[in-house]
Amino acid sequence: MSTRSLSVPLSVLDRSSIRRGQAPADAVRDTVRFARRMEALGYHRFWVAEHHSVPGVAGSAPTVLAAAVAANTSCIRVGTGGVMLPNHQPLVVAEQFGTLEALHPGRIDMGLGRSVGFTGGVRAALGRGKEHASHFDEQIRELLGYFAGSPVHRGVRGIPAEGLRVPAFVLATGSGADVAADTGLALVIAPVSGVDKMSEHIARYRATFRPSSLWPRPYVIVATAVAVADTPRRARELLLPEAWSLVHSRTRGVFPPLLPPADIPTPTEREAALLADVLRNQIHGTPASVHDELVALVERTAADELLITMSTYDRADMLDSYTALAELAGG
Repeated sequence: MSTRSLSVPLSVLDRSSIRRGQAPADAVRDTVRFARRMEALGYHRFWVAEHHSVPGVAGSAPTVLAAAVAANTSCIRVGTGGVMLPNHQPLVVAEQFGTLEALHPGRIDMGLGRSVGFTGGVRAALGRGKEHASHFDEQIRELLGYFAGSPVHRGVRGIPAEGLRVPAFVLATGSGADVAADTGLALVIAPVSGVDKMSEHIARYRATFRPSSLWPRPYVIVATAVAVADTPRRARELLLPEAWSLVHSRTRGVFPPLLPPADIPTPTEREAALLADVLRNQIHGTPASVHDELVALVERTAADELLITMSTYDRADMLDSYTALAELAGG
């Protein structure tokens, strides 16, 4: 293991993944229990996500789930990674986060994304089409206006959000990094297209950042999947269930519940290539190798924080990996 230390905070993103044969309601309850364990391990933030009509993901109502997590923890920061703003009216989002902050002062984060429903049916059910994503920057400004007491609609006030300070973060998809810089918000970004491309987005964000009352300087959170185990092979095995579900969604249009690694079918040539592509940008290995890779990632990106996401079929294995990772950060 390198003598260089992992000097940035570690946080957790949990999507409430559903395991094969599990009821979605149980997956949501698992998330709340998992948040308590992550708090005990010393993680900085615990975020939940928004996905609609996904058979393998139960996290569909992030502010509701964040409320349950905050009520069942005491000091860990709680937020969303993220609320998909194009799916909602900014006033309602402001009211929800204002309520969360009023109930749990100083612990709430507002992570915002620009994705819309994955299918036409979901978009129709939400009443929000693809065109709503093109107004993401305007929606953010309207949302922030309710907290600042300067709403865009005359006579409309964001109660109880008005006057409260809730840190806001932009999930970088598409032009998300540019929106984060222009609105003076923190950036959350993942190496989906490789670390080089991600570093380019981060550099542009820092160069064009406009200070705001929420963030006087740029703040970058790098999100990445991490699995820690006794051997590299075992660590890779931990990532396979979620990676396979992602490949399944890209080839069949449906993200299914997680399977045990032994039950994942032999991939076709195309599936194998997609699987390799997914795993290429994820970090897995022994404690020593993972430590060195994370230190290198932070040094290369100058990240202020790392957001760790990892779901595998066996929740005990998942907890073991997060425990080992916390020990690396603590040591």
